[in-house]
Parts: sequence; C-alpha cells; structure tokens
Amino acid sequence: MPAKPLTDFSRLCIHTITHKPWSLKETVSAFAREGVPGITVWRDAVKDMTHADAGKLIRDNGLEIVSYCRGGFFPAKTESERAAAIADNEKCIDEAAAIGAPLIVLVVGAVPGIPLPEARQQIADGIRAVLPRAKDKGVKLAIEPLHPMYAAERSAVNSMKQANDMCEAINDDHVGIAVDVYHLWWDDMLKTEIERCAALDKLFAFHICDWRSPTEDFLLDRGLMGEGVINIREIRSWVEATGYKGYNEVEIFSNRWWKEDQNKFLDQIKEAYLQYS
Repeated sequence: MPAKPLTDFSRLCIHTITHKPWSLKETVSAFAREGVPGITVWRDAVKDMTHADAGKLIRDNGLEIVSYCRGGFFPAKTESERAAAIADNEKCIDEAAAIGAPLIVLVVGAVPGIPLPEARQQIADGIRAVLPRAKDKGVKLAIEPLHPMYAAERSAVNSMKQANDMCEAINDDHVGIAVDVYHLWWDDMLKTEIERCAALDKLFAFHICDWRSPTEDFLLDRGLMGEGVINIREIRSWVEATGYKGYNEVEIFSNRWWKEDQNKFLDQIKEAYLQYS
C-alpha cells in the first residue's frame, strides 16, 4: 500500500550539493528561513572555515546535521593507493566528527581493470580498516549502492543485496546502508532487500530525487521529484513499513537546476516534496 502523502517538512533534509551554487552560509541561511530542518553536508561545501565552525554555524541556525558526504573510493591497483584511500577516509571521519555529523555516506569506488569481486573485497577490507577510527569518533558509515551504470568506475556495490551481503560480512553496528531511489528504483528485489536491511538494523539513510526520461547526463541530470519515472512514494512506503523514521534526503545533481535561481528551486523542492514524495 503506497505511503500517505507527506503533509509537513519535519523530515525534510536537503544535501548541500543540491544547491551547489550557494556557499554553505547561503545554504544554511535559506534552509533556516524556509523551514528545512535537516542538512547533509558535502565535503566541498566546507570552505573558508573549520569543520567545527561549520557545525556551529549549522546548529546555531537550528538545523540538524543528518550526514556527511562522502567517503569511500577504496579499490585501487596498488597498495600505496589503497593506503592513501584509507587515510583519506580517516580524515573524512575526523571531519564528520568535527562538524557534528553522526553518519558518513560511502560511495565505495571501483577501478577499471579490477574485477568486481576483487573490488568488493577491497571495499570491505577498507571499511574494516577505518572502522576503529569511526567507532572512536562515534561516526557511522553508510554504504550507498550505486546504479550498475557506475560499476566500472564509481561503485562495485550496485544493489541492495550486495550492500546487505557486505554489511553481514563486516558485521558491525557502525556499518549500514544509504538507500537512494535514483540508484535502486529498477531492482525487482528492492522491497525484499529493504526489509532485510531493516531486519539487520542497517537502514541508515533514505535519499530521494527522480530519474528523467530521457536523461541527458547519467550523473548530472537528476530530476526533481515528479519529473521522472521513479515511484518515490511507493519506495518510501517500503522504507517506512520497516519502522524507519529518519529524514527523506533530497539529493539532486543537475546542471539544469544549478543554472536556475536557487531560491525558486528551493520553493519547487518543497512543493515537489509534498506532492510526489
């Protein structure tokens, strides 16, 4: 049964990347003014200030930091490159702790020429390597399965099943999954694997946007909710049926929307959130 329409913004979170033209200060000010309670901060948004100061700015404006994006990209062809990736993820964990984010989203990585099973093993090994730092800092890690079109270069984890299997293998309560409808809407096992994820207590985050048809760029042409083919409300019903009560995180990479007036875009996000999410 589809989820009921959303009637307020109490669970709305927007990623800073969605409003890429804005500085962090502009984004925080607009979200506070427009009643957006949650923010997910991308690493490149923290400029000209320390992470501690960025966290204070966000909290002083009444916003909750939902997560920090992004860590990952563990696979590499050489040991030195893998070590560098681990070091960068440990730095990311330190940044998340300093800003006050309870969760890091992991785009786990892939490398052309490394077979997918080997890449997945390197990913699992990399996550295990940074877990002590994450646990010490009180920061959880969410594996984000990416659409199979990214399997060669961005993520060797491309389905909820693969992410669930990896979480089971790592078997730590600091490691879970971020469910993004853009990447997973096509999967005929999605409902079952969302239920499995929740049963494992691994459902850490839920991201929304839409898949335009035709799409002009598989990375930078995400749609505003209602612009595309994803049944967002149905997927939300599966997520909420598990007891999930976290934020619905709007994450839109779009060369089209980044060219528009960002205040008007924020108004359209709020309207689409209630109408189509």
